[in-house]
Amino acid sequence: MSSLPRSRVPRDARGTETHERDIMALPNPIHDAAFYAGVPLRRAIAFMVDVVIIGALVLAALVLTLGIGFFIFPLLVMAVSFAYRWLTLSARSATFGMLFMGIELRGATGQPLSPTEAAFHTGIFIALMVSIIGWIGTVIAMLATERHQGLPDLLLGTVAINRPAD
Repeated sequence: MSSLPRSRVPRDARGTETHERDIMALPNPIHDAAFYAGVPLRRAIAFMVDVVIIGALVLAALVLTLGIGFFIFPLLVMAVSFAYRWLTLSARSATFGMLFMGIELRGATGQPLSPTEAAFHTGIFIALMVSIIGWIGTVIAMLATERHQGLPDLLLGTVAINRPAD
């Protein structure tokens, strides 16, 4: 268990030993493992659903700009992706793909993301996704950390969990 003397081991309200990093209000990956079960696969599928939605939105933007959007296509994709992710994460702490897969993001306090947290998470996510190194690093982090956190999550203290029942 812990190398601290028994009297100094942090405990929760039920008297269960906690770890220093578990003092945050996020679910404990050992005691509340159901919150994290299957999250990496669910995030991957949610990402693919979101890519399809963003693709449709970009296509609509190209039509609405009468094709002028082709001249700024990379910027258009990034702008639409940022707007989609930020608006959906701000509103429900999940993109439509995440909602479909039954997962959501929580901030370090355990609460749904604020609009500011959603903006930072989205910005870091997009910055990492423009590089294959960012993709690989995020996938490795999700598979290697006990809370299955990607690089944006690790930087901001956020976590994706299975959506709790209301």
